[in-house]
Amino acid sequence: MKSFSNIVITGASSGIGEALARDYAAPGVRLALTGRDASRLNAVADACRTRGATVEADTIDVADRARLATWLAGFDAGGGVDLLLANAGLSIEKGRGVLDEELVRRTFAVNVEGVFNTVFPVLPGMRARRRGQIGIVSSLAGFVGLPRAAAYNGSKAAVRVWGESIRHTLRPDGVGVSVICPGFVETRITKGNDFPMPFMMNAARASRIIRDGLARDRARIAFPFGTKAAIWLASALPGGWTDAILARAAR
Repeated sequence: MKSFSNIVITGASSGIGEALARDYAAPGVRLALTGRDASRLNAVADACRTRGATVEADTIDVADRARLATWLAGFDAGGGVDLLLANAGLSIEKGRGVLDEELVRRTFAVNVEGVFNTVFPVLPGMRARRRGQIGIVSSLAGFVGLPRAAAYNGSKAAVRVWGESIRHTLRPDGVGVSVICPGFVETRITKGNDFPMPFMMNAARASRIIRDGLARDRARIAFPFGTKAAIWLASALPGGWTDAILARAAR
């Protein structure tokens, strides 16, 4: 079982990121937190300090490669990151802008390039120290071409496969990679959805599952079971069958 004391979490101002930050906060722990909402991020940072953690928090867009790299390098120099959670992400189509080019490009800039911008600045230090864990937040939506959120689904598929691939490359360096694939979790992203979301769970429970998986260096942390099983079935069916089911769902 791994333990962590120098932790970076992007997207920490709400949802899963907030829950993880609060749960990891403890005496002797350093946290580096980013988020888009300054007031919410500051509230999370204060709560983590109350629990005894040392916290650095800043509102940095993960799509801002240069600024994020500088900030991460500064934190890494202060103690060496041993857990990196690339959690920041967005879903802005909501069934209305699936073919809106600007929404698609913005989604990929945050959900895919934002992951690269988070991981690459910290990788050299982890490899040199021969220790560390990287958690990349994908989604169960990244397994099947679900309707209504094509850019979100596609971006999560990209980081899932990338994360699962680099796990094999980094294993000899002592660096673990876990790809995190939640189903529906009560967050600001799911709040705006206008369709049924089965097996919904709260962020606190999701945090417990994720932390256990990271400590065990699990390759894929996918949950909840019901949604995972449904997605597995959809991806295992012949393409024509899945297409017919999803076409009906889209209507």
